[in-house]
Amino acid sequence: MIAIVKYNAGNIYSVYCACQRLGYEPVITDDVATLQSADKVIFPGVGDARAAMDYLNQVGLSSVIRGLKQPVLGICVGMQLLCRHSEEGDVDCLGVFDAPVEKFRPTDPSFKVPQMGWNTVQSLRSPLFADVAEQSYVYYVHSYRVPVCADTIAQTDYCGAYSAALHRDNFYATQFHPEKSGSVGEQILKNFLAL
Repeated sequence: MIAIVKYNAGNIYSVYCACQRLGYEPVITDDVATLQSADKVIFPGVGDARAAMDYLNQVGLSSVIRGLKQPVLGICVGMQLLCRHSEEGDVDCLGVFDAPVEKFRPTDPSFKVPQMGWNTVQSLRSPLFADVAEQSYVYYVHSYRVPVCADTIAQTDYCGAYSAALHRDNFYATQFHPEKSGSVGEQILKNFLAL
């Protein structure tokens, strides 16, 4: 069973549809037992980090997500919430990845924030990127980023290099939206679901 974490964030339905296109019937849930017994857990999201963390803490999902043992995939805000701290709302997050989330601070006015649209991924090093070529294009919408760190498994360059994807133990995460990244994103989701 594939479980998609239901919490105070947008964009969950597009991930649900992407899983269906791959032949899976995921469950959107905030039920602790369902999340803990799922084969894979996807933690997607678009929204504000502080509001999302407040909600997760309120309903007791913070410790549940941190304690999951099966493969977990954070997407966009889901990735950022798995980090140590976010500048968005100055909030402590789940701390799975020992990395901060920082606002883009472009010094060149040609860089718009948020970064919206297609950009390339490189320095790929994970089974998550099996059959994905270096410099493949993926889709982004974000104003905050995770610096390159020990858990970085892919990088993107926009106002400098940053983490496009992270991996530690059973936790994987992408800053980009695989569910909106065409055949490349579909391959990445397929790779995750096959772990």
